[in-house]
Amino acid sequence: MSIILDHVNYIYDEDTAMAHAALIDVNLNIPKGQFIGLIGHTGSGKSTLIQHMNGLVKPTSGTVYFDGKDISEQGYDKKSLRAKVGLVFQYPEHQLFETDCFKDVCFGPKNLGLSQKEVELRAYEALKQVGFDDEYFYQSPFDLSGGQKRRVAIAGVLAMKPEVLILDEPTAGLDPKGRDDILSLISALHKEMGITIILVSHSMEDVADYVDRIIVMNKGRVFLDDEPKNVFAHYKELEEIGLAAPQVTYVMQELAASGLNVDTNATTITEAKNEILKALGRC
Repeated sequence: MSIILDHVNYIYDEDTAMAHAALIDVNLNIPKGQFIGLIGHTGSGKSTLIQHMNGLVKPTSGTVYFDGKDISEQGYDKKSLRAKVGLVFQYPEHQLFETDCFKDVCFGPKNLGLSQKEVELRAYEALKQVGFDDEYFYQSPFDLSGGQKRRVAIAGVLAMKPEVLILDEPTAGLDPKGRDDILSLISALHKEMGITIILVSHSMEDVADYVDRIIVMNKGRVFLDDEPKNVFAHYKELEEIGLAAPQVTYVMQELAASGLNVDTNATTITEAKNEILKALGRC
């Protein structure tokens, strides 16, 4: 399984005076099992890009392939695609609408035509996968905290048993603990289930500790696409497009500039700590 975008362009309000390009000649290969951070400032094309990946938006030109098939071909099963490529939107309240959390998570698998027993089993498993407490199963989702709503929204997509899970700004509006809890949950799902994760964010801090690969979008184009340490090495270019590397990158650069023999490619706090201890030991 892979998602391939081949010379994808998308123009909003095409053939009008308001026309503007949201995606420009995007070429990407998303292989099975990767944990990817999709980064960019507001208006960079991130949300438009992920909506192409599960067929919510059709390219103005170019092709999107899932598992080797053009998803825009006439007769292509978009319903099946959206079960395999699950999308959790930025604000979970936009996806929650049932009278209780369990019914909400049942909604997706029920639409797949499964038996009631299978639907309920999937919903139960998904809620447990996201660490949702049994006591809240039959509570209204609108009475939950922001972090709990995120868990229910993620469970609703997991109940479809997707091969790809796309999360659009999953930590938006959460306090630091809630943010860390959700990011740890997503990381655990990737490790335990082996599914492809695409984590959309405008914050390098959110992805630095977790992802294998970072795709940076700018003005509708792929600006950088590499492993984290190589992306963060371009911190000055990132600043020019309104982004920033994690604080660890700046600390290591300053230590190196002051004469301490450290590897400036350290991308996590643990890596930075080990580098600093090694350098101090050498001193």
